[in-house]
Amino acid sequence: INHVCHGQDYEDESTPAAPPPEQDDCDGIFLMYSFIERIKEYPHVKNATAQAWAFKSQMTVLNAGLEELKAWKVFIGFQHNEILVSASGAVSIDGEDLPAKVGNNGTTLAGYPQADLKTSIDTAGDISQIQAKIELTGTQFGVKPPGVPMPKTIRLENDGYKCPAAHRRGTNTMLMCCVKDKKKKVKQMKTKFLPRQYGDLTFTYDVLQAYAGNYLAQVTIDNNHPLGRLDHWNLTWEWMRGEFIHSMRGAYTHKKDPSECIYGAAGQYYKDFDFSQVMNCEKKPVIADLPADRANDTQVGKLPYCCRNGTILPAFMDESKSRSIFQLQVYKIPPDMNRTALTPPQRWKIVGVLNPEYKCGAPIRVDPTQFPDPSGLQATSLAIASWQVSCNITRPKAKESRCCVSFSAYYNESIIPCNTCACGCENTDRCNPNAHAMLLPPEAILVPFENRTAKAKAWAKIKHFPVPDPMPCPDNCGVSINWHINSDYKQGWTARITLFNWDDYPFEDWFTAIQMKKAFRGYEKVYSFNGTTLPQANNTIFFQGTPGMNYLVGETNGTNPLIDPRVPGKQQSVISFTKKTTPGINIRRGDGFPSKVFFNGEECSLPSSIPLRSSGYRFGTNSLPVVVIGIVTLLLMTELFH
Repeated sequence: INHVCHGQDYEDESTPAAPPPEQDDCDGIFLMYSFIERIKEYPHVKNATAQAWAFKSQMTVLNAGLEELKAWKVFIGFQHNEILVSASGAVSIDGEDLPAKVGNNGTTLAGYPQADLKTSIDTAGDISQIQAKIELTGTQFGVKPPGVPMPKTIRLENDGYKCPAAHRRGTNTMLMCCVKDKKKKVKQMKTKFLPRQYGDLTFTYDVLQAYAGNYLAQVTIDNNHPLGRLDHWNLTWEWMRGEFIHSMRGAYTHKKDPSECIYGAAGQYYKDFDFSQVMNCEKKPVIADLPADRANDTQVGKLPYCCRNGTILPAFMDESKSRSIFQLQVYKIPPDMNRTALTPPQRWKIVGVLNPEYKCGAPIRVDPTQFPDPSGLQATSLAIASWQVSCNITRPKAKESRCCVSFSAYYNESIIPCNTCACGCENTDRCNPNAHAMLLPPEAILVPFENRTAKAKAWAKIKHFPVPDPMPCPDNCGVSINWHINSDYKQGWTARITLFNWDDYPFEDWFTAIQMKKAFRGYEKVYSFNGTTLPQANNTIFFQGTPGMNYLVGETNGTNPLIDPRVPGKQQSVISFTKKTTPGINIRRGDGFPSKVFFNGEECSLPSSIPLRSSGYRFGTNSLPVVVIGIVTLLLMTELFH
């Protein structure tokens, strides 16, 4: 038995419903969300809040203004634990494949294939060119009938518009009219397409050659963020029109399987085609950079900015390595068999080994990219068509980082370790993922987590600290960083930063960066690294290895693998600060600890507390913690140079 709840009924579907009065009164962009119906899904449960419902709704975007709306984007504030299954006429730009959970934060949709909405004046009122309707299907939970699961809000996301609060009409319709914001100055477009946008990372998809059934495209990846970085990048997108990659230069796909072409629409059209030579037939290919030894290969290399094994650095580290380029020959299928039928792939996503997470928008059409003429003459050649994809760095969610930080100070005997499950926890059967990490003796940070339990319990016994049962889970981070306040005196203070690599693979050309709220202006010198201040990046101090020390090795076996714990790769340096330019700074109250720490662009998880003054002993250079920390420093430096 299916239970159906209709949002509205149409007596005669052949006759279009009259538009609401608000649409006629709108002189901007009219938005309307209409709930249509929902059907009870299996399993049927008695708890109304846990019952799943399959819903159908429609989002309408109408250009009722005087200016063309390019690359339209709308936000729908779902709030009932919705799972969006399909959205015809649009793509999600939140970086998630459908079905996607959108019920907590809502979702932003961009028009595809109709990305631009023309004006009624320019089209003689052709509704198909000025309006887009997105048919939405998905699953929602709760809201027992006769209640209607409406979103919290809707709004237009394009720059230069302001939207009032959404208005409800009846129980199943939400609408609003967004108008041009007269207070916000928008540059007048002198070009046919949208201006290029800033992004922490941008892709440019240029069509260089076009034929009836295929075209040659070039993809350019530019790193624009001072802390952005990618190592061994993997790029994926989604073909929307049945395309496949015939060949590539400067990159390759991880999977080469012609079966999807042979048994799909491509095989039906290209009946005599040898698909065994095709690079990739997947709808969502995974693309990677070529290794450096293929850079001069005449068949797959010989492109500028290619073949670096997937490394893209910040421009100020090495401008020549802040860009990556590859080319691909794309074959099309009907009905797109003419040279002007050009459509870029959608849903771009790129990831690295231990790098920032990028959230990418939908491709927007921009003016054709200009290239130096290959003849060498002082002439410029243009791409046939160009699209840009802008991506921005997102902050890691709690317990989803890939690096973490521990804090310590000469005035406190204990080290505050990385947070429990800082980088996630998969197995929590024998540990507590919510317990606070136990304070540690200084020498404990030199060994892997599995070798710290006995030290942590012994330290707790000595210091009369409580011991959780079960014990806290590990941080599970491949890289950890210890920030230690080394000294504090009248004219200045010093800190020591130590990098630990707990993974098997090394990090070449590594960097770390710290943001200091109060101490930034007092930075003087770092002794074993190269240091650079980046005031434009929220008062960031940037550290990288000196020549010959820019390689953070992976974890190795101890001297006797049977009894000795594994040894992490380590790099360490002392950093000096002056107090002349930071009057009032109080190191012992926490002003010497960073507010953010990054490793290779990834923001690391910080402890929830900082070391305080230990009770029972005085500050001074003759205290026990300084002796212990000195021994640890000596051990680190000894291992560093052997």
